[in-house]
Amino acid sequence: MRKLGIIGGMSWVSTATYYERINRIVQKRAAPMASAPLLIESLDFSQLYALREERDWQRAAGVLVESARRLEGAGAQALIIGANSMHRLYDDVAAAVDIPILHIAECVGRSMKRLSVNNAAVLGTRNVMTESFYRKRLVSHGIDLLPPNLDYVEMLDRIIYDELMVGKVTREAERTMKTIITNKAQEGAEAIVLACTELNLVVDANANVLPIFDSTRIHCEAAADWILEQNDAG
Repeated sequence: MRKLGIIGGMSWVSTATYYERINRIVQKRAAPMASAPLLIESLDFSQLYALREERDWQRAAGVLVESARRLEGAGAQALIIGANSMHRLYDDVAAAVDIPILHIAECVGRSMKRLSVNNAAVLGTRNVMTESFYRKRLVSHGIDLLPPNLDYVEMLDRIIYDELMVGKVTREAERTMKTIITNKAQEGAEAIVLACTELNLVVDANANVLPIFDSTRIHCEAAADWILEQNDAG
């Protein structure tokens, strides 16, 4: 098996999810006693919280670049960034190391294309929903995206940053997510992209009116494929 590095710490909840899911997939596919060879750097999320100004993003890029270099130096043969929003800095990080990085939106886009999804709504943090760095990756796979609803952007930011990223899961958040997804179906979406690694805590992918493409699950499956040498990084 190949050794994968995880840049974590966009919340400890997300990092824990990645560790558990990748290991469960590898164990299921390889052998009952198998575990994934992972190098994990769990970053201090307080340095990366709710970035707004460009100088804040530049500072965050430095944090992720140094993490990527440390993981590469420790023997990682490929990397994943365990947060959708931090893929805004993907190009900076990719340019700083000589090993591949599995891009979360590329993994999601390929999964949607395989299932012939034509249009979808993206739900995540503010920058993921409103900026082009994530959306253009999905569009490149032939997927049309509904425009973001700014009211939902505010709701999701509150749920993600104030609740999920500190491990708080509420029925109110679950009801809010179900309402948003139902409304997106009425607006014409064929599917939903859960483009935040914590949103799966309040969305049941098997109990909604639309197909749910959980970016965390898809990313973890791609990571396990790579570890088991069943897929190339992209």
